[in-house]
Amino acid sequence: MIEIRMHGRGGQGGVIAAKILASAIFKEGRFAQSFPSFGVERRGAPVLAFTRVDDKPVRLRTAIYEPDHLIVLDATLIKSTNVFSGLKHGGTILVNTSVPVELARFPEEYTVGVVDAADIAVRHNLGTKSIPIVNTSILGAFSRFTGVVGIDAVVEAIREGVPIMPDENAAAAMEAYEAVKSTALERVSGKVKVN
Repeated sequence: MIEIRMHGRGGQGGVIAAKILASAIFKEGRFAQSFPSFGVERRGAPVLAFTRVDDKPVRLRTAIYEPDHLIVLDATLIKSTNVFSGLKHGGTILVNTSVPVELARFPEEYTVGVVDAADIAVRHNLGTKSIPIVNTSILGAFSRFTGVVGIDAVVEAIREGVPIMPDENAAAAMEAYEAVKSTALERVSGKVKVN
């Protein structure tokens, strides 16, 4: 079983992203489950969303405490919460950020990827500059970064699952798929340089 945990803020589309991801996985012939976890339900409040993937029906119904993959929709959460909690050794972390220097905060045993999903979302008119909706952009990047799900299935699930601006959302996912930074990381003086 593959377990994916998303850390985001209310209004960024993390819950919808988990549903779209599960739909894309189902389109590829595997089983998936997605569900959210809310604290205070308001825009800007931290939100968790979970997706499980398996070749057989997923019966487990608990939060994901030891994920294989993390998706961080808002890099400021790295400073305020323990997003790495329980991440399996050798796991991956995909972060929406335009500032690669933040990668210095990541433990060495993880593979880290970055994409400026916020900028991509704004350029495709998904949200506003101050409140970009990054969910579909990050899914495109996740597809390429991890290979857990193919980009064609992601785009198809976006077109079916996003009622407003499906073409723009699909285009944002495709752009992020191409824009995600290489996972070839080099640690220099305690900081990570993304090649």
